[in-house]
Amino acid sequence: MLRLVGVKKRLGGQPVLQGVDLTIPPGKLTTIIGPSGEGKSVLLKHMIGLLQPDEGQVWVGDVDISRLHGQPLNEVRKRFAMLFQGAALFDSMTVFDNVAFPLKEKLKMKGPEIATRVNGMLEQVGLAGMGHKFPAELSGGMRKRAGLARALVMRPEIVLFDEPTTGLDPLMAKSIHELITSTQRTFGFTAVMVSHEIPEIFGISDYVAMLKRGRIVAMLPAAEFQRTTDPEIKEFISVGGPAAVSGL
Repeated sequence: MLRLVGVKKRLGGQPVLQGVDLTIPPGKLTTIIGPSGEGKSVLLKHMIGLLQPDEGQVWVGDVDISRLHGQPLNEVRKRFAMLFQGAALFDSMTVFDNVAFPLKEKLKMKGPEIATRVNGMLEQVGLAGMGHKFPAELSGGMRKRAGLARALVMRPEIVLFDEPTTGLDPLMAKSIHELITSTQRTFGFTAVMVSHEIPEIFGISDYVAMLKRGRIVAMLPAAEFQRTTDPEIKEFISVGGPAAVSGL
């Protein structure tokens, strides 16, 4: 479904990705961890074509998007949705209109069909009856839920989550994690999440990959990742360890 081969990227003259090789298992939730400033969000942006590599390839199915532009790239992006840290809602629109926006703009859907799809998705994320509210009237957790509803309403094959629990208290972060896993299982999409929530992510992820020094240094099933004997990885994932703190 999604594969990066030898991906290198420099930003501002500085090397960020230095030869990333990563294969994302289809239909599973893979979480990318690592110290701050290592380029985890940059890696996500390569997956959806918001950034192009200086070297290497990014494969979505059997299409290499690393050199695509314009309409061909947009066609591939239709398979994706992305949930940003701040949910990226339109402040001037109600929750209903925010979620309906891609249906109107991309699918040209109208009236009752939109209402059925949007209200069903709001119910799925725990926001039934909240469509009339504006983003400013919602708590941080509710805004994340609305952002997730908008991401999923197009029924994407691949959903990218860029630190989806940033700014939330532990209880709300836990509820968002549970919502992500429940919707992933319900809809069966391939999920890739960047997170600093250690050790919580091990309870929700199928696979965990660690990005450090611009490369993927480990990619394992979540349970195996926790049992690794690699001292560098053990230090990072140990609660309260110096490497774990640097990843916050």
